[in-house]
Amino acid sequence: QVQLVESGGGLVQPGGSLRLSCAASGFTFSSYTMSWYRQAPGKERDLVANIISPGGHTNYADPVKGRFTISRDNAKNTLYLQMNSLRPEDAAVYYCRATRVVTGNNYWGQGTQVTVSS
Repeated sequence: QVQLVESGGGLVQPGGSLRLSCAASGFTFSSYTMSWYRQAPGKERDLVANIISPGGHTNYADPVKGRFTISRDNAKNTLYLQMNSLRPEDAAVYYCRATRVVTGNNYWGQGTQVTVSS
């Protein structure tokens, strides 16, 4: 059974940091491109960052470049998102996604809430 379980969300003050984790199971994690998306109330779900498999190339949405870092630990089947210098506009539910183009497989986690407020 495929599972993606996000954790690490919470309430943080502007300028603060959080580290999100996404624990994966039920599929060959290292073979999948892994992504973080976010969705704020009333808005669409947008790509935040991804890390490509194979190769490990990373991509970031413009609003988070220089502040967020995506990484993965294939030995632990875990995806991370280090978020620094958080802003109120970063507040959203953050989702983990696993995709593999050659098979068309596409999996989502249940999301973790990030709130940025003083």
